Amino acid sequence: MKQPVVVLTGGGTAGHVSVNQALIPVFLDKGYSVHYIGSHEGIEKELIAEGHPEVVYHAIQSGKLRRYFSMKNFTDPFRVGAGTLQALAILRKVKPEIIFSKGGFVSVPVVMAAKLANVPVVVHESDVTPGLANKLALPFSSQIFTVFEQTLQYVPAAKSMCTGPIIRPELFMGDREEGLRRTGLNSEKPVFIIMGGSQGSAVLNEAVRNELPDLLKKYQIIHLCGKGNVVEGLSVAGYVQYEYVTDELPNLLAAADYAISRAGSNAIFELLAIHKPMLLVPLAASKSRGDQILNAKYFASKGLALQIEEEQFEVQSVTEQFDRLMKEKARLLSNIEKTTEPKTPEKMAELILSFQK
Repeated sequence: MKQPVVVLTGGGTAGHVSVNQALIPVFLDKGYSVHYIGSHEGIEKELIAEGHPEVVYHAIQSGKLRRYFSMKNFTDPFRVGAGTLQALAILRKVKPEIIFSKGGFVSVPVVMAAKLANVPVVVHESDVTPGLANKLALPFSSQIFTVFEQTLQYVPAAKSMCTGPIIRPELFMGDREEGLRRTGLNSEKPVFIIMGGSQGSAVLNEAVRNELPDLLKKYQIIHLCGKGNVVEGLSVAGYVQYEYVTDELPNLLAAADYAISRAGSNAIFELLAIHKPMLLVPLAASKSRGDQILNAKYFASKGLALQIEEEQFEVQSVTEQFDRLMKEKARLLSNIEKTTEPKTPEKMAELILSFQK
């Protein structure tokens, strides 16, 4: 009897991969062969191909549709076309029962190929408004899951439902003492974790490092600064920097008392789930489609986080922002503790598989 197959796709940022990472063990436990279609060089290849040897990774070409002028805008449509043909060949070979797409531009050719191969696709949208890649994928999808109720007004009602966030269960297994031991920090001063996303944030990195002497008088800092952004030779008591962490993240989060983070919805929901008071610094509208700004405003309006615009964070005192977050700790935690529990990967996997052919 043929082993059932599920295909996952999504990439470009860790946010487009983390949900898939949470689902992989569940599908494997259910007896499915798991295949992942990603790009040749995206972060998904590092996280999936190298982090999950039990998953079959397939690399295809993909293009990025930019909102600004670039010569690549003339060539990338051909890369999407090539990627669609490559994905179609993969799907015809592995014959999946279902495809789950987390978004990012690598997912577009996969979803288009799925329509040609007559394979059902469930698309997952994490932000308040759909990203461009998911907008392109919607006509080819069988079902759309959203994290926010508000998102339902932007997607086809007949095939959409709000399922809420999915949280990786390992995040709840972090050990504070192990995190402190790994980082060389202690319990004498509050610990802040700075999270600029998988690619890092030049704004957060520079602002925090510029005020390190003042910050370290009162606080300790775990700095996730993004690939290639570690400053060699910067070694000072109370401050530790990493490009990006995977297996150690639960322990580092457990060691932290507060978080300063970009405003991708996956990161926000994960911080909410483990009850971390947070200050959100969304990517500026000039650098994005504004989805992080909407996310930050939403959570701030619910009293679940503080927010500050990137432009303000650059010019205001970072030490004062740390102080502000500390003062608001009790209020934020009170609101966070009233939030509903996120869906488990098991529940989400069952929902996804209910749409298989």
